Amino acid sequence: MPVSAPENAAAPRPKVRLYVEQALSEGQQVEVTQDQAHYLSNVMRLPEGTPVALFNGRDGEWRGVMGRMAKRGGVLTVEGPTAPQLDPPDLWLVFAPIKKARTDFIVEKAVEMGAARILPVQTEFTNSERIRRDRLQAHAIEAAEQSGGTFVPEVAELTRLDRLLADWPADRLLWWADESLVGEDIADPAPAPAAILIGPEGGFSPAERARLKALPFVRRLSLGPRILRADTAAVAALALWQTRHGDWVAG
Repeated sequence: MPVSAPENAAAPRPKVRLYVEQALSEGQQVEVTQDQAHYLSNVMRLPEGTPVALFNGRDGEWRGVMGRMAKRGGVLTVEGPTAPQLDPPDLWLVFAPIKKARTDFIVEKAVEMGAARILPVQTEFTNSERIRRDRLQAHAIEAAEQSGGTFVPEVAELTRLDRLLADWPADRLLWWADESLVGEDIADPAPAPAAILIGPEGGFSPAERARLKALPFVRRLSLGPRILRADTAAVAALALWQTRHGDWVAG
């Protein structure tokens, strides 16, 4: 069960954060991997006894104290909670992968901006025919560590667009960022559950556009008076939804 942080924490939250798989509770010994031990000791150069923030995507953030780090791993001792679990709104990002670095950018920014799930799709004009899901998931974890988040969204396997649409949940609206609407009024996207669809650099094919327009759960979304790059469009659409219906809304 997620644990709330105490109102008056005795010490500030550690700046270095680490994602772990284990459940977190006071007094627990948490083993870290060889790569994590190398990061703490050799990259960040933290000595034994340094506090490190730990989170697993379920139990909030906890303060862990570094024990001895070795080449094959190390152990941290959990002291207590430092921040509550904060899950994002039920918003998915569906996008067609583009060049490697820019796909990494989309995943990173989706995590930072509060997407609950990330779904790469193969379209007729998608530049990349395959992805390394494990590598993109690692980018999602790193983005959560760097941004202070306590939730790590799943990065799904690459799926063909037609198959994704055939199995789409009827209660979730899919907001399609349609570049043909440039210059038209920006729509007000509906609250969660929702999803945003960003197409490939070449746009959707005529057949794909026709199918999207015919589906009852699809809504077309304008992103302003200029055509945006795919990675820019993903950030803009997420920001638009978050400021209207997400956890960016004040009060």
